[in-house]
Formats: sequence, structure tokens, C-alpha cells
Amino acid sequence: MHLCRRCVSLLLSRPLSAALQPSTYALHQRSHHILLQHSRGQPSIHSLTQRHSRETWTSCGRRNLTDHQAASPEVYNNKTDLAQREVGKHIVPLESSKVHQSQASLSDIGLEEAVRPSPLQKISEEEAVQIQVPSALPPDSFTLRPYVDKSETLSKLVQLGVNLWELERRPNVGSMLVRLDFHADVAPKLLFLKDLGVEESKLGTLLTKNPFILTESLDNLEARVSYLKTKKFSQESVAAMVSKAPYLLNFSVERLDNRLGFFQQHLGLSAEKIRNVVTRLPKLLCGSLEPIKENLKVCELEFGFRGNEIQHIVTTVPKVLIANKRKLTQIFDFVHNTMDVPHSLIAKFPQVLNAKFLRIRERHLFLEYLGRAQYQPSQPNYISLDRLVFLPDDVFCSEVALATLEDFERFQKTL
Repeated sequence: MHLCRRCVSLLLSRPLSAALQPSTYALHQRSHHILLQHSRGQPSIHSLTQRHSRETWTSCGRRNLTDHQAASPEVYNNKTDLAQREVGKHIVPLESSKVHQSQASLSDIGLEEAVRPSPLQKISEEEAVQIQVPSALPPDSFTLRPYVDKSETLSKLVQLGVNLWELERRPNVGSMLVRLDFHADVAPKLLFLKDLGVEESKLGTLLTKNPFILTESLDNLEARVSYLKTKKFSQESVAAMVSKAPYLLNFSVERLDNRLGFFQQHLGLSAEKIRNVVTRLPKLLCGSLEPIKENLKVCELEFGFRGNEIQHIVTTVPKVLIANKRKLTQIFDFVHNTMDVPHSLIAKFPQVLNAKFLRIRERHLFLEYLGRAQYQPSQPNYISLDRLVFLPDDVFCSEVALATLEDFERFQKTL
């Protein structure tokens, strides 16, 4: 069976039943109407006076008649038979009573790929399951902003106070957060931290610094907390350590055990003092051991402190272990060599090693200018190192330097 170009175009632009109804049915009706008119001797619907018209059957079944053909019945009968045969070549036979219900097979006319199903057509449940709906989330982005409104995980993290703009600058962190399921991955970790004793107001800061804790399993987190408790760390101490050092629970039990053993071996401190130092500065369990080893050697070999003095310095100011070596050396050199403070006094007031070098220098020079730079306990007008360093400017001027704050500020401008 063949279709004309116009019928094919109709089939391509509309559903099959809608396309076949106006085209094939109209061809049948038109051809039967013409045959009926001439069998009764009536003139054609076309004017017999059109001189320049001729009988033609187009691809869609239209006809024109000339005068002499309309006047000659025999010729017309022959033409009528020919026209009927031509019409039969270009139309699809349909039953007149079921024209609107007829359905043609797409495979017979080769239009399987061209005709698409109607959006109102009913489909089975199996076909509905196979439908792939595109995701509303963008496939890629340079920022997490397009995902916040669509992702429950990101929206909840924002409500907790997590700074997503900081996390999205870190490699692979943004894609990791988008893949997390809030109820399966995030909520259990938040409840665990809250039960541990971490304050809710600190959860946002903790997750901003360490979002990878959300990828840790609860079994590993519980095992690390249990290990710290076996070392006689209280739950309050563990909660404080996790708040200060968010990466603490990301390290295995073996690593935590090795770190505690290292400090006990190299510092020679008791277990209680080790717990005190680690609780105050939990970063000692998270960072590298190389700076710690180097600072211990500097205190012993370059500065000349004895073992018991190093122990007192570490237990009083644990930050000395992770302080910048250059800064530590600069402060010690100025206090010991310029201010002429002995090792014993520095070990007795080790807070000076953690102070700002500029403050120490300005205040010492001001006292020296006033003739009050006396740091020996056996001498009159003795000034301790802690009063030199940690008092506010106005209190330092009134109680230590015995001068006004304006005098000290004018002296600072001369430096």
C-alpha cells in the first residue's frame, strides 16, 4: 500500500487515527459523490464552461473536467473508471461506519519511529517504572548555591551554621556533601556528637572545619571514644577535645595510642599530667610529630633547659610544643640575652615564650628608658615576667612603669 506525500505529512504531524480520518474518508466521499452525480446525468460540480480546465487526478484525488469530456458520456464513463482506479491507488480503504475508530498498523507503512504516542495515552505500570525523569539538580556547578534549595542535607547544614562557602573551596568536599543523605549519613552523626556532650552551638563550626566526620562510620567513632575513656579521659574532656580539635575522631585507635605513648616516653610525665596536657591542647594528637620533636630538641640543646624545666614549661604552656621555631627562638634570645633573665625564671614563668615579641620589646625598652627594668627577684623594684607581659597597657603604666599611658604611647612612636 502506498500513500501520497500529503497523507504522509499528515500522519507525521498528527496521531494516526486523526490523520487518516480527514484524508482517506474525504477521498472516498468525494469519489462516490462524483460517480453518483454522473450516473444520474447531473453536471459535475465543476463548471462545464471552463475552457482551460482539463480532467486531472492529483495525488490527493482532486479532478477537473473539460467541456467535451463532460458532454461525451462514453468518454466520461471511461474516465470515470480510470479515476476510480486511480483513487483506489491513493486512498486507504476504511469502513464508513467505523472511520473514526480505525487504527492502522505503523509497521505496515514504515512510520514506527516517526509517530510518537499521545501524552494522554494510558500506559502500564511496567512502562511507567521505566520512564526516566531528568533530575532537577544541575549536573555540575562551581558553587553549592544551586543545590541548597534542592538538597535536604545542605539546607539542614546551613541551619546548623555550617559555612558552605568555605567548604566549596576545598577539593571534592562539595560533591561529597551533595551525595550524602541527611537521614542515613548526617543525622546519626549529629546525634552522636550531641550525646557525647558537644554543644549544639558548636556543631556548625565543627562540621565546617571537619566535614569528613560525616563519612565516618558510627562504629569507628564509638570505638575511638571508648578508647579515650579507657585511658581515663572523662566524657566532658572528650567532648571538649572534639570541639577544640574536630579531626580528633577521624584518627584510628592505633594512632591515638601511639601519640599518647610518644608524649609519655619523650616528656617523662605521668599519665595524669599527659591527660591534662592533651585535654588542654588536643591538637597534639592530630598534627605531625616532627615540629614537636624539633621544639623539644631546641629547648634542650639550643636554649639549655634541663629536663625538669622542660616538663614544667610543657605542662604550663603546651603550645610551646607546636609553636613556630623562629618565633620561639627570637623571644628566648631577647628575654635571656637582652633582658638578662636566667633559665630558672623563664622556666618559672614560661608564659613569656607564648607572648608577642613586639609587646615584650616595647615594654622592656620603656622600663629601661625609665630606669625600672629590674627582673632579678633579689633586687629592689623587682618586676616579674608575667606582670611585664600580661597586664593591660593602662595597668602596666600605672602599676609597673609608674607613668601615664600617654607617655608610653609617645615613647612607642619613637621606636
